[in-house]
Amino acid sequence: MQSRRERRSPDPHELYFQNLTKRREPMEKKENQRKLRVCVATCNRADYSKLAPIMTGIKAEPEFFELDVVVLGSHLIDDYGNTYRMIEQDEFEIQARLHTIVRGEDEAAMVESVGLALVKLPDVLNRLKPDILIVHGDRFDALALATSAALMNIRILHIEGGEVSGTIDDSIRHAISKLAHYHICCTRSAEQHLIAMCEDHDHILLAGCPSYDKLLDARNKDYMSVIRAWLGGDVKPENYIVALQHPVTTDIKHSIKMFELTLDALISFNKKTLILFPNIDAGSKEMVRVMRKKGVEHHPNFRAVKHVPFEQFIQLVAHAGCMIGNSSCGVREAGAFGTPVINLGTRQTGRETGENVLHVRDADTQDKIIHALQLQFGKRYPCSKIYGDGNAVPRIVKFLKSIDLIEPLQKKFHFPPVKDSFSQDIDHILETQSALAVDLGGTNLRIAIVSMKGDIVKKYVQPNPKTYEERLALILNMCIEAASEAVNLNCRILGVGISTGGRVNPHEGIVLHSTKLIQEWSSVNLRAPLSDALHLPVWVDNDGNCAALAERKYGKGRGVEDFVTVITGTGIGGGIVHHHELIHGSSFCAAELGHIMVSLDGPECMCGSRGCVEAYASGMALQREAKKLHDDNLLLVDWMPLKNDDGITAIHLIQSAKLGNSKAANILQTAGTALGIGIVNILHTINPSLVILSGVLASHYVSIVKDVIQQRALSSVQTAEVVTSDLSEPALLGAASMVLDYTTRRTY
Repeated sequence: MQSRRERRSPDPHELYFQNLTKRREPMEKKENQRKLRVCVATCNRADYSKLAPIMTGIKAEPEFFELDVVVLGSHLIDDYGNTYRMIEQDEFEIQARLHTIVRGEDEAAMVESVGLALVKLPDVLNRLKPDILIVHGDRFDALALATSAALMNIRILHIEGGEVSGTIDDSIRHAISKLAHYHICCTRSAEQHLIAMCEDHDHILLAGCPSYDKLLDARNKDYMSVIRAWLGGDVKPENYIVALQHPVTTDIKHSIKMFELTLDALISFNKKTLILFPNIDAGSKEMVRVMRKKGVEHHPNFRAVKHVPFEQFIQLVAHAGCMIGNSSCGVREAGAFGTPVINLGTRQTGRETGENVLHVRDADTQDKIIHALQLQFGKRYPCSKIYGDGNAVPRIVKFLKSIDLIEPLQKKFHFPPVKDSFSQDIDHILETQSALAVDLGGTNLRIAIVSMKGDIVKKYVQPNPKTYEERLALILNMCIEAASEAVNLNCRILGVGISTGGRVNPHEGIVLHSTKLIQEWSSVNLRAPLSDALHLPVWVDNDGNCAALAERKYGKGRGVEDFVTVITGTGIGGGIVHHHELIHGSSFCAAELGHIMVSLDGPECMCGSRGCVEAYASGMALQREAKKLHDDNLLLVDWMPLKNDDGITAIHLIQSAKLGNSKAANILQTAGTALGIGIVNILHTINPSLVILSGVLASHYVSIVKDVIQQRALSSVQTAEVVTSDLSEPALLGAASMVLDYTTRRTY
């Protein structure tokens, strides 16, 4: 048996760097090769924590590099701790100090600060004449640095590009990435984002976060003296809170309200708290006023500070009972220690996080934040290395040595190939933007040309073949036929959307596991063969998710933030829309609503379990019960003809119930009640404001479901509206919406 060490998979950062080294060996210094002149520009305490390890690595190899340091931004402001002093304490010589901050702490002051930096930087860069400028992150100061260097033909190396977060920072970060010639990223996702942004893969290094090189050994240092120095001698490890919250520049008013609620919660929670002043972004002045209004600076439980040296700060974070706020340190560095984190608001939305992070996206009162503190405080989580393994700097230094100054300065973008380009003409403008929608059912294969308005221009139907090869060939032939006819119908096809039963990975276009109704349809890559043959982008998703997408774009879910669609047909399925976005789940198994269990010993379901909603309320379940009644001569009533060659279906059960058959009516009542209980569970779990019943059985169930909700649901969720869908073709419209939303720049 292999040991745990032998079974452990290689660290992704190390594996990546080994592969990169094999692909391109760095140039070693030759006798006549001059040193690389590197200028590192730092704007604030946060970016210096990432840049300092790189500066140390560069300074340690004077035979290869000349290091120049430029300091600007909040480093030089007394209110923010004059943090340039820690650069001097680290024994780095500062070649230029630029006072670039225009005070005001509002949006206009940020713009004026960028302008002031653009005025001052050319003289400094002309004097230093660096070969390469290293900038970090997503601050407005860094944008001014990158803009100046790009216009002055200086190569730019950008640290932490490709990441995703909230507010204006995303736009600034991606703008800097487009100006930069080289990229150091921290995660595999960030690397893939940069490649998707058409950056040169050979100029991207997945190194990990440089700050991890210092922080991973922080827990082993003399942390007690640090805790005593900042919080007092009576404070124990894991019995205090670190709070760091910044304004959200795209919604200043809301972020200040969140900060006020956070302070109220911390005061009520009654634990010793080290709170740092916010950064210099627009809104910071108002946040400081809130701190003073609450008396935080003089409160016995609080220690309010402008700055803590990074090495001491990470020890405080490592041994805290909890960290709270919206700083990137909470979602990045704190994970390396397993410190519990409460991430507030939207400032870090999209960041990769470990399991130590609990998100509080919004709060109307302090209660939600207090509850989060009760859940998180004092816990310990497994240490996470999402952002690095502690070996970033050696990789970065080696990468710097590989930079070829003879290589043309003009950066190249690696755009994906575009086929069949067209010139702009009036015929193209007048074309109707449309999608090819494919609905892969258990019986029939249906394809439609669907316009942007949701009109089905033309529909094609064929029996669904039983084998994989025949089915794929038929889809392709029908799509080719429809695409050809679309030209005559003046429709411009933007892509293909496919709705199919079973579990689907929509990111890769793969049907992972199909329903029993569609044979030979598991682990099938639908995107690649169709996209290659049709030269069109292809989207694939589960039919329940497609029904929810159809409601979101064309139906009763339009404009609704949180709703659920439940399909009542041959089976029971559906889709969940939360905050206007479709939920897929970690293994693409979200919204398997038909397999919510409503009984421990109910009828057997096709999934192999018992008591599922689908085993009671699906068309197949009703057909099963109808056959039982028919076998006992209890199904048919007067005026209900049945030919000998007619198969018994759910429709016969419904007709019999309408004609007064009490046994048939009881079966329908039981089925509707089971569905209603399942929907009550949904209401209690995700609390949507709207439930849309779709499919052929929806109208027969809607009144029963409403009654069950009133009888069994908590009063707080009984206000949820239950309606039937008006859409006649939800699968086709949902498949089309995947194409039309994405190609018209609505993210799917």
